[in-house]
Amino acid sequence: MSKNYTTAIVGATGAVGQKIIEQLVKRSFPFSTLKLLASKKSAGKQIDIDGKIYTIEEATPEAFEGVDIAFFSAGGSISKALAKEASKRGAIVIDNTSAFRMDPDVPLVVPEVNKYALNEQQGIIANPNCSTIQMVVALEPIRKHYGLSKVIVSTYQAVSGAGAAAIQELTAQSERIIERQPNPEVLPVKSAEKHYPIAGNVIPQIDVFNEDGFTFEEHKMMNETKKIMSLPELSIAATCVRVPVVTGHSESVYIEVDKENVSVSDIKQLLSEAEGIVLQDNPNEQQYPMPYFSEDEDAVFVGRIRKDPSNEYGFHMWIVSDNLLKGAALNSIQIAEALIEEKIL
Repeated sequence: MSKNYTTAIVGATGAVGQKIIEQLVKRSFPFSTLKLLASKKSAGKQIDIDGKIYTIEEATPEAFEGVDIAFFSAGGSISKALAKEASKRGAIVIDNTSAFRMDPDVPLVVPEVNKYALNEQQGIIANPNCSTIQMVVALEPIRKHYGLSKVIVSTYQAVSGAGAAAIQELTAQSERIIERQPNPEVLPVKSAEKHYPIAGNVIPQIDVFNEDGFTFEEHKMMNETKKIMSLPELSIAATCVRVPVVTGHSESVYIEVDKENVSVSDIKQLLSEAEGIVLQDNPNEQQYPMPYFSEDEDAVFVGRIRKDPSNEYGFHMWIVSDNLLKGAALNSIQIAEALIEEKIL
């Protein structure tokens, strides 16, 4: 008889938390009890899930007693305060924040890429950055067959990655765009001194800048990719840009492989057979990935694959995925499913 699991969601009222709930139901995840945890302010509210009413509880250390698996998506400070408390009480934590991603004792997992790393877990597993997830899913089959020595990525990231307030700001600004009175308050960084409109604009800043000129988001992509793919010496650079799209991150990615005589057809064939990828690459029919069509889809979409005109080992491609699904909630659920499949949980 298969086991059912006492499951907790921290940040159940947020955008990612809601997607995690949707995915648990959609994928028939085997939970016996579902605990919805959030701030003291949200405690007592009720949510209808698949016809059953659940009451939100305050997220406290004691709330994790008896929990088998806990999904965290309430921000880094909450994860730092409560993830280890949950783990101490016997739960395996899957954390959707940046709190533990670069901790050498915490596996950073994308199941299509490094499911084996789950065997190293000590109670906490980190879910990577949304932009990192979709890129490594597309690059791992290439690395495995042809090697990978260089990555240059430019992202075009949807506002939903910055939360509900950013979505509301884009909607409001879009309605006022003709008046040229955007009144920005949220982007690029809510706590920053300056804010810029996102409707009719692109903002080449996601998160705060470091002294080297790269943003924290860009460093996350670069460092996480090296860790997930076990390529500490990988040459990689990222530029992360916010665009006026609600859902679906897009990426222009340049790579260099190690093997000679690799063709575009080789790459296409490889990706067409890879787990979690949908190849959309027919320029003659104007078929290529777009964020509009990626919303609510599980897959990572790849297209526009071209050989670099000046480098025998270089290729360009375009990668798109729903940042709230594969970029967050879905990858978390797939980690939990892998824990069960591998008999770790």
